[in-house]
Amino acid sequence: MIRRFCIASAAIVALLPHLAAQAPKSPHAANGHPDLQGVWNFSTITPLERPAEFAGKEFLTDAEAKAYEQRIAERSNRDNRESSAEADVSSAYNEFWWDRGVHAARVHGKVRTSLIVDPPDGRLPPLTAEGQARATARADARREHPADGPEDRSLGERCLLFNAGPPMLSGPYNNFVQILQTRDHVVIHNEMIHDARVVALDGRPHLPSSVRLLLGDSRGRWDGDTLVVETTNFTDKTNVRGSGPGLKLTERFTREGPSTLLYQFTVDDPASFTKPWTAILPMTRADGQLYEYACHEGNYAMTGILRGARAGERK
Repeated sequence: MIRRFCIASAAIVALLPHLAAQAPKSPHAANGHPDLQGVWNFSTITPLERPAEFAGKEFLTDAEAKAYEQRIAERSNRDNRESSAEADVSSAYNEFWWDRGVHAARVHGKVRTSLIVDPPDGRLPPLTAEGQARATARADARREHPADGPEDRSLGERCLLFNAGPPMLSGPYNNFVQILQTRDHVVIHNEMIHDARVVALDGRPHLPSSVRLLLGDSRGRWDGDTLVVETTNFTDKTNVRGSGPGLKLTERFTREGPSTLLYQFTVDDPASFTKPWTAILPMTRADGQLYEYACHEGNYAMTGILRGARAGERK
């Protein structure tokens, strides 16, 4: 019996190099760092915050996930007729134009009920008094000055910034990002609004605090096999669920195999939130290429919005 066991053990040991060679590996670039290049799909129906129906439940079983995905698909289908013609028109697009994803987010083999992993309840932490005051001021400005000028409209409506990040979160369509990589830089190019962030990896400092950018100022470094991107210098128009210009965003990109990229980000803004919060979003390798997103083809709708506001003022 001992001899048979030793023979079997020896056979297993002999197979180990072959098994290791067959195991999927994360590709690496010539400089030894993981190769993050390619087009990645980050669509998911998993919400940022945990729904009340899943309170206290971090993960779903496969059966629960399938039922949830079917329920969301049926509820979100824009081809379902509304209660009136006016409601049908307000739906804007039929289902053909939507590409919000069909699956819940699966991380390390488990289906999550929220993208937020910290706090553990899967919910955003409360706003600080300053954060609440800023949110109230923003709401008042939208109500009292909805269209004095184009600057009063949202960044998305102005075709400037729309769920492309940072941070990146799944939206109604165009949930693709292309990553380009050299020794000293990484380019994060989003299909939505075709924004491209050029992230330096050479250790240079952030821009002076007086320089503010809609996408912030990003600097990157490698932490083992994870690309860490720290972004600061946001404008006061940037709003990540209530954040302000003091936002520090830390993103982590970890390749977990040939077809999976794990994206994690932490929002740290003590002036806006009572504590930092972290979310995680799996991305899947996609074949193909990004296409130009021309938004409003010159955003002619903006002139219509402003003309409508001026006509309303004359009444």
